Amino acid sequence: MSETNNQTAAGSAGTTPPILEVRDYSLTYGGPEQGVKVLDDINLTIRRGETLGLVGESGSGKSSLAWAIMRYLPALATESDGAILLSGENLRSKSQYQMLDIRGRRIAMVFQDPSMSLNPTLRLGEQLSEVLIRHRGLSLQQAWKEGEAALARTGITRPAEMMKRYPHEASGGEKQRVVIATALACSPELIIFDEPTTALDVITARQILQLFETLREETDVSALYISHDLGLVSRIAPRVAVIHRGVIVEQGQCAEVFRDPREAYTRRLLAALPRPDRWLGVDQPATGAAPLLETQALNVRYGGPSLLDRITGSAKQAVDGAIDVALGVRPGELLGVVGESGSGKSTVAKVLSGLQDFRGTVRFDGRGFVRRRDFDRRYRRAVQVIFQHPDSSLNPRQTIGQILSRPLKLYGLVPAAQRPAKVAELLEKVLLPADYARRYPHQLSGGEKQRVAIARAFAAQPRLVICDEITSSLDVSVQASIARLMVGLQAETGTACIFITHDLNLVRQLAHRIAVMQHGRLVDLFDTPDAEAPERHPYTRALLEAVTPPPVVAEAPVDDLEGTGP
Repeated sequence: MSETNNQTAAGSAGTTPPILEVRDYSLTYGGPEQGVKVLDDINLTIRRGETLGLVGESGSGKSSLAWAIMRYLPALATESDGAILLSGENLRSKSQYQMLDIRGRRIAMVFQDPSMSLNPTLRLGEQLSEVLIRHRGLSLQQAWKEGEAALARTGITRPAEMMKRYPHEASGGEKQRVVIATALACSPELIIFDEPTTALDVITARQILQLFETLREETDVSALYISHDLGLVSRIAPRVAVIHRGVIVEQGQCAEVFRDPREAYTRRLLAALPRPDRWLGVDQPATGAAPLLETQALNVRYGGPSLLDRITGSAKQAVDGAIDVALGVRPGELLGVVGESGSGKSTVAKVLSGLQDFRGTVRFDGRGFVRRRDFDRRYRRAVQVIFQHPDSSLNPRQTIGQILSRPLKLYGLVPAAQRPAKVAELLEKVLLPADYARRYPHQLSGGEKQRVAIARAFAAQPRLVICDEITSSLDVSVQASIARLMVGLQAETGTACIFITHDLNLVRQLAHRIAVMQHGRLVDLFDTPDAEAPERHPYTRALLEAVTPPPVVAEAPVDDLEGTGP
């Protein structure tokens, strides 16, 4: 056991037991002899009212520890003789029936995607009331009233109306507030937050964090906050534990750990954080050249009459998307596009990639298009798009080689006999082994799949690549490697890029100019060095103020910085 872990375990002794104490705990998947050890000799302590941050990359064991605490373990899991104590009671000795009473009442969990926690067939009020009836013994009428009060405490302005909605009728931020209200409804001793803001835009994420801080102060609840965002953790957690390959390699006060990390792994995580003052982009694009792409008064309509409406003669009107954007992208430029959820960023991407009908004008390389069906084969090859989730865009039934061969065949770029060699070259460009051509998407990690999606986009030899939140679901080190990869490919090929994101720290590292969208309109456009100039639009300033700055850290050694590369 490390010195820090020994100190933590020793410090837990006292008259009042900690809310959570994990002692010498190990977990193996697949059996004690031939299995994979996912947690190794874990020691953690959280006292009443305290928040402990747990940080590490994907696969480090963060979520496995959360599931172990909640006692949600698969049949193939094998535990050591360690202990998981809740207010001094060993949860490992509890039966599944006893845990049904503990979960929700004494321990609650808030997940990354609130949609996964909510039943789409039940109204939000029914789901919240069910918890209150089950764990507090309230009547339906009492639970409904208490549910409204719980939603009001989370800042929902019309709680009675929200109680009657179904999950699909609420925004991502509203759903996460409902989940937090449900988690706190029974005044638990401990809440586990598993990446609760990753899927949210910067302003909504800040609101959720402020909500958590306020409710924690009011309720004195203890929390384990799991995240790969070290800047965020440094803001809300006094203490932090860093986990790597199932081992806690470092823990202590956030300010001390992040200012002067002892472990090389912690230094690599900190070095990978996007920092606006650390420029990574391609220098000097063609600023004086005519725009490669221009848009004028783009407008998108949603809804409209369904087949049933047309049959019955219902007068259902289409909803105007009010996307009114005049945008220009220069050859070789990386244009960042930012804005909160619902601002129209992804709608613009869908229009430009030919996936969304529109009104207005798109001009590309001197040619004008006023309808989606006007986009011809030449345009569709020249403008490629990379989506946020590669799982939704890579065919699971095709090998990586087949996936990368498709644009080569579709656009007649490479003869059939030469395609395997070209696929190997594409994989090399995105720093993947050539033998990955024989693998299927499910055999790759999230970062590897995103590299394949990038390789497929560049296989078409495009002049413009649209990146729609391509790093938002990745941990910090993988995000850094993907960003460096994109910049390298752009420098090599001269391809222009529209980089859509809600991470302002990252986009300020990469973009030559930044466009800011709000409610479907372009409200600000500026050179990246002018991001904090006094003439910025109030909404731009609001976005910048909502960003969590990276923690102050001693300069990492060169070898650690290199460890964060692709």
